[in-house]
Amino acid sequence: MGFHDVRFPAPVSFGSSGGPERRTDIVTLGSGREERNTPWAMSRRRYDAGVGLRSLDDLHSVIAFFEARRGRLYAFRWKDYLDFKSCPPLQATTALDQAIGEGDGVTASFQLVKTYWDAAGSYERTITRPVAGTVKLAINSVVLGPGDFTVNGETGLVTIADAVADGAFVTAGFEFDVPVRFDTDRLSVSLSAFRAGDVPDIPVVEVLER
Repeated sequence: MGFHDVRFPAPVSFGSSGGPERRTDIVTLGSGREERNTPWAMSRRRYDAGVGLRSLDDLHSVIAFFEARRGRLYAFRWKDYLDFKSCPPLQATTALDQAIGEGDGVTASFQLVKTYWDAAGSYERTITRPVAGTVKLAINSVVLGPGDFTVNGETGLVTIADAVADGAFVTAGFEFDVPVRFDTDRLSVSLSAFRAGDVPDIPVVEVLER
């Protein structure tokens, strides 16, 4: 997959709309009851960047970004202001936010994940594009120093200097971007309509990397 490690213009994504989608197949039986199933193991985010445009300069920056990505050809980073941290958006991240693994005395590498849960269920989301310099780690609530681990910014895999002791819990805090691409190869913009308040549709869709 072609990926450019650059972030979509943040002021535009801040005003954009979107969020997670899922696919659910529903079959209505002869009795009127339903059977529900999903072929998707993971959710997928979709956004509309058009609603985030506030000025001609915003529009120009998006067109330039679209051209540099060659339309749908290259994926890129997107900051989802509703969900970009290991904790709620208005809270500060800590190294205890998310459980990412348990030591076995041999393993030193762990995948960053974010778990969404309530009393009835949970969903574990793989994080592949952490923001550089934001990852914090702890083992059994003891915070590690920056030199005690490395972070792969393309996969979200963290590697600790030494294997984690058997039974020790590894937790993490972080900020992250969503890997996305444009979901169109054509931008159609009317300048007069834009000035009148009619914004173009600019669909963006998450790229599931793992």
